[in-house]
Amino acid sequence: MPNEITIYTDGAASGNPGPGGYGVVLICGRHRLEKSEGFRLTTNNRMELMAVIVGLEALKIPGSKVVIYTDSKYVADSVEKGWVFQWEAKGFKKKKNPELWIRFLDVYRKHKVRFVWIKGHASNPENEICDRLAVEARKGERLSEDSGYNPEGNEEDMFLS
Repeated sequence: MPNEITIYTDGAASGNPGPGGYGVVLICGRHRLEKSEGFRLTTNNRMELMAVIVGLEALKIPGSKVVIYTDSKYVADSVEKGWVFQWEAKGFKKKKNPELWIRFLDVYRKHKVRFVWIKGHASNPENEICDRLAVEARKGERLSEDSGYNPEGNEEDMFLS
């Protein structure tokens, strides 16, 4: 089994909704991987969650011990306080981003994951890199379509990022 894997994540959206992106930094021993992608129309919370999903999906070995550092209370609290599991039990009724939460839970359950919330823009070097990756991605020329984003959705967001 490899060493503990550290993942830093961040998401960004300009206009919220608007162009968005995510940034991810994965670290394990001497290995490091940075990932990012931009989308034409999305939200900050979707990008925060997408960053976590992409980070976990990049792991090759099931059962890895992972610590995820995020500045998103939306993501960290939803998992660490158990809310997402309650939402799942109720079929994500009246919850935003259900397809992302389902995708998250699928990959989350393949590993031993712990979340640590960190304050954004507080001089954490890896978080700052993730922020830069996310912002650069949302400013890119070839933005992807966030096919799961529904701007017509009328559910209320429960959290602020």
